[in-house]
Amino acid sequence: MAEMQLKVTGMTCEHCVRAATQALQSVPGVEQVEVSLPDSATVVGDVVLADLQAALAEEGYEATLR
Repeated sequence: MAEMQLKVTGMTCEHCVRAATQALQSVPGVEQVEVSLPDSATVVGDVVLADLQAALAEEGYEATLR
């Protein structure tokens, strides 16, 4: 199980945090998610970055590794 630190761009409010959290939690293999403003997300699980990025892109956010 790996931990990834992401920089998430496009989040501006608590609604964005909830949407990003739900998007990341929907990715198979994700065990734990913590998202916070202005641009931070930590994901623990057996996942690949591209899957996390795709889930966030569907909500209108972009993510890169920190």
